[in-house]
Amino acid sequence: MSFINYSSREINCKIVYYGPGLCGKTTNLQFIYNKTNPDARGKMISLATETERTLFFDFLPLSLGEIRGFKTRFHLYTVPGQVFYDASRKLILKGVDGVVFVADSQIQRMEANLESVDNLTENLAEQGFDIQKIPYVIQYNKRDLPNIASREELHRLINTLKVPDFDAVATVGIGVFQTLKAIAKLVLTELKKGGGR
Repeated sequence: MSFINYSSREINCKIVYYGPGLCGKTTNLQFIYNKTNPDARGKMISLATETERTLFFDFLPLSLGEIRGFKTRFHLYTVPGQVFYDASRKLILKGVDGVVFVADSQIQRMEANLESVDNLTENLAEQGFDIQKIPYVIQYNKRDLPNIASREELHRLINTLKVPDFDAVATVGIGVFQTLKAIAKLVLTELKKGGGR
């Protein structure tokens, strides 16, 4: 849930990038971070474990304007992909305002994508969120690789809720900002409504 900092006149929103291991969550955040004005972003923090890492940074996209005289600051997080780190994933989802699910387009990763979507749904429910009500978008990453599922198949299997979805090649930034803008817009719409769970 967003929190308001009255002294800096900012509304802070938390967006979590979720998905299976090595799907491109970190690549998305690194691309966004590198393309964001250094004056408008915080430091990128990386919490590394032996096999996975969680990234975090916040930024103030000045182009999104204000809500009731408050600027909006977005805090972007990634979750560890491996199921082994489920406790970390649950912790990172605490107080989330919006979720980007990053799917790996490779055919051999379809099962991992589906497991991760189920895991996201369960973990959100545990935090008191309904995946059908929370701002949620899907990104089909790695569209440049040879052995990928068709967009139709990805949409049918992963996007059962018919949320906004985007093709991406995060390594070169294709689809990265479109995905971010879509989730930011949904979060802001929810905030303006006085959002809730």
